[in-house]
Amino acid sequence: MSTILSLLSVVAASTGLLVSPAELAAALTDPAVVVVTIAERPSDFEAGHIPGARFVRYGDVAPDRDGLASELPPVERLREVLAAVGINESSKVVIYGSPVPASRLFFTLDYLGHPSVRILNGGMAAWLAGGGAVETGPGPRVEPVASSLGASLRPDCVVDAEWIVERTADRKPQTGERPPAITLVDARPDDEFTGADRGRNGTFVAGHLPGAQQLAWSTLVDRTTGIFLPDAELRTRFEAAGASAGTPLVSYCMIGMRASVTYFLARHLGYDARMYDGSIQDWTNKRLPAQTGR
Repeated sequence: MSTILSLLSVVAASTGLLVSPAELAAALTDPAVVVVTIAERPSDFEAGHIPGARFVRYGDVAPDRDGLASELPPVERLREVLAAVGINESSKVVIYGSPVPASRLFFTLDYLGHPSVRILNGGMAAWLAGGGAVETGPGPRVEPVASSLGASLRPDCVVDAEWIVERTADRKPQTGERPPAITLVDARPDDEFTGADRGRNGTFVAGHLPGAQQLAWSTLVDRTTGIFLPDAELRTRFEAAGASAGTPLVSYCMIGMRASVTYFLARHLGYDARMYDGSIQDWTNKRLPAQTGR
């Protein structure tokens, strides 16, 4: 028990938001720890999962809404979905799964103001590589818990197009002053960022938000293992994209899925992370200009 508490205290004291398989294995006997995976099909979960883990369907926490794909639902709906799998404000949540959906669930819980959320680095593959046990089937029966998630809501971590435009104008017309600095990072690959894909063949505006830097999410993860790059290398890549302490770093992609990874890693590294959840789809709907090339 002392070993478990020691490991948990190390994890809790860390400024980072990643957990290793060994740390998670040692913490599984703590009743406050809730391990959760997120995917679209329950069959993927039932085929094999970490013992005691719970399943959340991606569409329940990132549905299509208001003409946009993969958006935050109302707080009341999020509270209901998460309470149904035993997550409330007192849980120590550890998420595992593919980097994009796992990071999206992190973003959702972060938006709700949850104080203790981390991601298992490398997901199920790392768990198995470390000799972790596996269960099959639908998982344990869980009684819904009482929850006040959302009482500490963080609406400032989500920004909209107007917020970005206001902060990327050259000067304020009334005073001539420059707006506060922000860093825009685009999580998409080359063809989407440069506009070579012609905006998914005319579906969206081609190219990237004016002034944005490319930080493709897939370059931040080891493609073989699914493990995030070491912190020092991540920080080098974020700094090359303009990240700096004290400056809001706004992540976006096409619909707010892939940008969840850069949002999560920005939080993990201690930056002031924000998410433009509507992303290029919303930017297109608002008929705002974009830049092509680099």
